[in-house]
Amino acid sequence: MTPPKARPKSVAEYIHAAPREARKKLREMRACIRASAPGAKESLKWGMPAFSYRRILVTFAAHKHHIGFYPTPSAVRAFAKDLSIFATARGSIQFPLKKPLPLSLIQKITAFRVRESIEKDRKWKT
Repeated sequence: MTPPKARPKSVAEYIHAAPREARKKLREMRACIRASAPGAKESLKWGMPAFSYRRILVTFAAHKHHIGFYPTPSAVRAFAKDLSIFATARGSIQFPLKKPLPLSLIQKITAFRVRESIEKDRKWKT
């Protein structure tokens, strides 16, 4: 019997453990999100890379045939027209591994989440 794989402890470990076909796209996505959300903290949430600024902004994950991007339902609704060519669900987007990542769209969605986070958190400040 094969011992179970150790769970990654960092985003870098997650990317290194991902299937070879997905690693380049995961690195691209990570760099794009970092540039779009300066100051956001990088961590693993639910076993996936996540970026947080006051709250979780976005997460992403490698799958067999796509990269899953999870920017929350509000972001998927806000960018529905731009996302019409991709498979989406309530709070998720699938970017096929065989096609280039839409980095400018990922950047816009991440920036939207940063603004949304700041605006929502402003309501709770006294």
